[in-house]
Amino acid sequence: MPEISRFFGIVIAMYYNEHNPPHFHVRYNEYEAQFDLLEGAFFRGFLPSKQSRLVLAWYEIHKDELLSMWNTKEFHMVKPLE
Repeated sequence: MPEISRFFGIVIAMYYNEHNPPHFHVRYNEYEAQFDLLEGAFFRGFLPSKQSRLVLAWYEIHKDELLSMWNTKEFHMVKPLE
């Protein structure tokens, strides 16, 4: 799974040949979740609320870049939250 960002113990990744809807994967300790790229919402899994808010803040900053990566399959590291 190509890691595209990491911050505050949260790891964000996208798979090259994933199914629709467009989404990204999030891991934090023993938690795993998937977020919809079009809506910015959970659609599978669970994260604690603090980490979920951090991921959503990161998503809002980078959503256009993330959707472009999904469409082109040209993955790269995305700036983390600081």
